[in-house]
Amino acid sequence: MPESADPVSQLERAITGGDSDALIASLGSVPTEEIPYLITRLGAGERTRMFELLAEIDPDLAATLTEHLTDEQAAKVVSALSTGAAAAIVGEMDSDDQADVLTFFDPSDAEAILQRMDPEDAAEVRELSHYGSDTCGGLMITEYLSHPASRSIGDLLDDLRQHAADYAKYDVQYIYVTGDSDTLRGVIRLRDLILTPPDRTLESIMFPEPARVVVTDERPHLEHFFADHNFFAAPVVDEAGKLVGVVRRAAVERAHAEQAERNFLEFGGIIGGEELRSTKLGVRIVRRLAFLCPNILLNLVAASVVAVYEPTIAAVTALAIFLPILSDMSGCAGNQAVAVSIRELSLGLLKPRDILHTLAKELPVGIINGIVLGSLIGLIAWFMRGSEWALIGVVVGGAMAINSLVAVCFGGLVPLLLKRVGIDPALASSPLLTTVTDVCGFFITLNLATRVLL
Repeated sequence: MPESADPVSQLERAITGGDSDALIASLGSVPTEEIPYLITRLGAGERTRMFELLAEIDPDLAATLTEHLTDEQAAKVVSALSTGAAAAIVGEMDSDDQADVLTFFDPSDAEAILQRMDPEDAAEVRELSHYGSDTCGGLMITEYLSHPASRSIGDLLDDLRQHAADYAKYDVQYIYVTGDSDTLRGVIRLRDLILTPPDRTLESIMFPEPARVVVTDERPHLEHFFADHNFFAAPVVDEAGKLVGVVRRAAVERAHAEQAERNFLEFGGIIGGEELRSTKLGVRIVRRLAFLCPNILLNLVAASVVAVYEPTIAAVTALAIFLPILSDMSGCAGNQAVAVSIRELSLGLLKPRDILHTLAKELPVGIINGIVLGSLIGLIAWFMRGSEWALIGVVVGGAMAINSLVAVCFGGLVPLLLKRVGIDPALASSPLLTTVTDVCGFFITLNLATRVLL
């Protein structure tokens, strides 16, 4: 590909030359899904310079670009800018994105940016920052349209026309109708406004007492709400029924996806936050070692069982072939149960107290799968060496059956137990499961071998 056709090269030339028109044109030619790749391929200095330029000429475009990044990436980009440029870009973000990005800043730096923003917008961001990121208050936006019930439709349509440019970024689908003290009374669809005589009041065409969510509701409740209601967005009220914001279906779906990504990373041993290969080397090393170092101790526990039965392994060396298979298969069976428990916990379908319920559901799976896996491993041993390994097949197959049952039951329960004591199940379930299945598997196999084969 010629250099002139390379989007990164085009962008670098525009940034180096300070050519605003070329910069806008280069960004406009890039498909939306390529934006994150393009931004991360720029050097840190070039990236900062690009957003400084955009903050001067088109802060709305700069804010749109940050929407394609994770909150942590967006915060990293904004934190490298001057306070004025940062405030210009943050000021154009949706209110929920503003709060999310500024949570990554030191309080003093975040306040410096808020001081340079519109006072009303800054006050809303400060209010939103008080809510948890996974609650309705943390996911809602404060850009919405509400009008008193007594207002005429003609007056409302005039307001929409006069402030069309201001309302453009509100993504308006509904008009909310309020009563005394801004309490939510009803909702109106936009198409109903156009088809109704202008002298009628909003109250006459509103849907009264619409479905709503409370600002303190958590994400699982919102997921159930949108599963039950085919709404683009839902009004958010406080405990007194006052309209305080709007939560969009897309925001809830994005929060669910982000939580799933965090769980996946933690389950894979990436802890302490999101990791990308653009993250500083020292941070990446520390985060990974924080997971790997404790695992050395856990693995030593499993290895100690093998050491105790070293004479058995020396006498029946064929066992060494099957121990890794036993460990891996039991771990896989247990991780399936772990994944289901974590999923049900995140959806609110399971509570940490549901130990007996979980055990009752996993026991039949563990028994049947254990018999199947144990039989397979026993047959494999018999096919490999025939009658010579017949007893070895019985020992290893029996150990596989028992350990698979243990793995499935423990895998289903460990997320509940960890949740109960306040530890993230996605972070600690896997290493604990591995240790337990290894210790039990090695002990059962080697103990049976000692009794049957020696």
